[in-house]
Amino acid sequence: MVRIRPLAERFGLKLPKSLEGFVRKGIRAIEAAEDVLKKASEKDIEDFSVPLDEVKLLAPLVHPPKIICLGLNYLDHIEEDVTGRVKVVPSEPIIFIKPHTTIIGYGQSIIKPSFVKQLDYEAELAIVMGARAKNVSAEEARSCIFGYTILNDVTARDIQLKDVQWTRGKSLDTFAPIGPCIVTQNQIPDPTNLYIRTWVNGELRQNSTTKNMIFNVYEIVHHLSRVMTLEPCDIIATGTPAGVGYAMKPEPKFLQDGDVVRIEIEGIGMLENKVVEVNF
Repeated sequence: MVRIRPLAERFGLKLPKSLEGFVRKGIRAIEAAEDVLKKASEKDIEDFSVPLDEVKLLAPLVHPPKIICLGLNYLDHIEEDVTGRVKVVPSEPIIFIKPHTTIIGYGQSIIKPSFVKQLDYEAELAIVMGARAKNVSAEEARSCIFGYTILNDVTARDIQLKDVQWTRGKSLDTFAPIGPCIVTQNQIPDPTNLYIRTWVNGELRQNSTTKNMIFNVYEIVHHLSRVMTLEPCDIIATGTPAGVGYAMKPEPKFLQDGDVVRIEIEGIGMLENKVVEVNF
């Protein structure tokens, strides 16, 4: 891992102090960082590098203006019939909001309160907005996206299914692991065809691709921007494919104390978190 800010200072250049600052500056910050790396010699890179195993990976963003989530954006997940309420393919995205207090990073614990009996995982490709967007077309959406990351839309199914809407069952603290990084959109030329996989304790549970989305990332930004202003650093979770614990056969497999959830998305990396049960 290269410490890009002090490396930039070697060349008399300044970069944003935080990843949020990078996102808000958008393409200008990306180009500035790329320019630093082009100027740097192998010795420069070596001087400012740290082994990844010596670094604690924090959540890339911790106070996004909004975390917007899509429900039922993969046909195979609809067919799993987790909620028992939606029988047809949505004509427009189904959305809900998670608070930023749900965010944790790679390696941090997913806290399972003892009153939650049906804890579940949902692997999702997450969009990170890099520009303000209002009433943009799907074609214009690409230029508004900073990059992509992984989000685990952790869910208390027993609460979700008890309520008329989904917010409470998806908004408990630690219920949005995010990471391990943000990959800029220029490094992922086709986000509409990325594999997405989930393992629980080494058992493969979800194995799909983003080409199975009902609404692709650009269509999602278009639809959302018609009803709300999207801002830099907004996070948009794009829905989960089939294979959630609730839908396992012959019976559901919910997350328990000590379980390890690992999610991989092509081109981004791996997000891993352990479940810890707490009595309250």
